[in-house]
Amino acid sequence: MSFKPARSRARPLADLVGPALTPAFQRRGFAATEIVTHWDDIVGAEVASIAEPMKIEWPRRRDGAPGDAVQEPATLVLRVEGPAAIEVQHMAGVIVGRVNQFFGWPAVGRLALRQAPLQRRKTKTPRRGPDPQAVAAAAAALPPVADQGLRDALARLGAAVKRG
Repeated sequence: MSFKPARSRARPLADLVGPALTPAFQRRGFAATEIVTHWDDIVGAEVASIAEPMKIEWPRRRDGAPGDAVQEPATLVLRVEGPAAIEVQHMAGVIVGRVNQFFGWPAVGRLALRQAPLQRRKTKTPRRGPDPQAVAAAAAALPPVADQGLRDALARLGAAVKRG
């Protein structure tokens, strides 16, 4: 009687590295690593090319404040290269709005800028879009949708899910 070893499934590197990085991110005020790892998706490639998050500074709770008191918004500290600081300052409202939309609640109330060279990460290779034939097949399977943009997005999503 021979035993075959159980097949192990390959796990994404992010599943292994994430738990190791979480304490370092928490020391910098980041409750979740996603704001750093998905920065370019949150604020867009243009802003991500000139600014990056350093830390989030949460205000201290006032003495005597109940535990369920509403938390004051935090300050997001961004590293910005010198010449781009004025541009980022003008875009502060948009950046704060996008970060809060990502969090799903008004976590950040303002930005603080620190002028320093960016710690450039390697640029991501552009993702390959779904096969046009798969998108067309997914679009054909959709029920009628009045908004053409929404219909196109649903077709691309359906093709991407089937591609797996």
